[in-house]
Amino acid sequence: MMYAALGFLAASAAGAWAWRHWLPRSFWYLVGFPLKAVRVYLTWRHVAYGCTLTRKRRVWRLSLDALPGLGTASVVIQERRRVRRVDIERAPRLGIMRPTVMGWQVRIRLHDGQIPDDYVKVAERLAHAWRVHAVRVVDSAPGSVTLLATMHDPLTTVDVTPETGDLLTVRPGRLENGRDWVIDFRTVPHWLNAGATQSGKSNLANAIIKGLAPQPIAIVGLDLKGGVEFTPYKPRLSALGTTRGECVGLLDDLVGMLTDRMRICREAGARNVWKLSDQARPVPIVVLVDEVAELFLMADKSEKDEITKTATALLRIAQLGRAFAVYLIVCGQRIGSDLGPGVTALRSQLSGRICHRVNDPETANMTLGDMDPDALDAARAIAAETPGVAIVAGQDGTWHRARSVFVSEQDAEAAARQYATLAPAWVDLVAVDTAPLKAA
Repeated sequence: MMYAALGFLAASAAGAWAWRHWLPRSFWYLVGFPLKAVRVYLTWRHVAYGCTLTRKRRVWRLSLDALPGLGTASVVIQERRRVRRVDIERAPRLGIMRPTVMGWQVRIRLHDGQIPDDYVKVAERLAHAWRVHAVRVVDSAPGSVTLLATMHDPLTTVDVTPETGDLLTVRPGRLENGRDWVIDFRTVPHWLNAGATQSGKSNLANAIIKGLAPQPIAIVGLDLKGGVEFTPYKPRLSALGTTRGECVGLLDDLVGMLTDRMRICREAGARNVWKLSDQARPVPIVVLVDEVAELFLMADKSEKDEITKTATALLRIAQLGRAFAVYLIVCGQRIGSDLGPGVTALRSQLSGRICHRVNDPETANMTLGDMDPDALDAARAIAAETPGVAIVAGQDGTWHRARSVFVSEQDAEAAARQYATLAPAWVDLVAVDTAPLKAA
């Protein structure tokens, strides 16, 4: 009988291991999460007390008073019941735990005087108490806060496909909550992408190019590294500038396109190009700028006018581009206020922020410092051994850790050659076309 019981236990353990190994998602929902939920609920009061999230409350309690009686050989205990007010530690009310693919989320009712930042400060303590990888505050409402717990780091391996199929939308990687990282230019039109060498900044550009290549749009490259970054993708590019002079010329052409599209929308009575009919709508343009600092560096005063002209053109595109389907992705290793007021003004118009590992705190501060101090701290903590990991602040109003999927240069080049026929000729884009006016 004992051997049969031991055999049954061994078979059950082996079956559980195989279930967890081969079907981890169903094992988590049916076994792992229920056990974790029981643990969290049973220990919540002690965990909240240890994290200083409890509050003292005075409540009425029925207590017993023990009074020693008179006697030499023994002590007689007399018990007297009494209702009195006592102080107790009360934990915040824990809502219903809801499982996710990577963990769970739960809404907590705040005590009087508490704010969401109190939970942000103790997120690491909660992660250790719950035996999870990380705990994040993902949402807040008046009087409550929502916590997201992840069992393990979802950014260890990223194997998503960059393409999404939607116009001006690309999926370059994954967020820390297990969801896809989606860049939608129609929602967030302009992006700032900062990162040091070998941080994953160029790989993200590869993923974006591969994701945008099959779409009916124009891609323009401004490569201030002499063209070594974007020249391999030239078959899919409508234009490529490799020197500051060429970039200034392309930016002037883009500003001229904005003016033409303004006129088209004005004469058609439309507020933006997306209000026009499909036949009348101009081709959307995505502009990739690599090493933006080279556009603003000045060797002598003779370059001052050119730099001013460049900064003005970029700023005009950033201010007006969303309504007229011209979008910016500005990349750089070094982005600091010492480059001049043009960089600071441009940054304020780039609402999408991506910060990889950087070499100096000024670049991280320029990228994320005006959004969330916690995002800035997370960016500074990115390790050199995790290329592609970045802090992303974009379309949902919050920041996330994310990681771009690895896209080799050969894959990006193959996509550029495969969809080369979709690249509109630059002369056709620059030319003033009166056909849209008639079609509109």
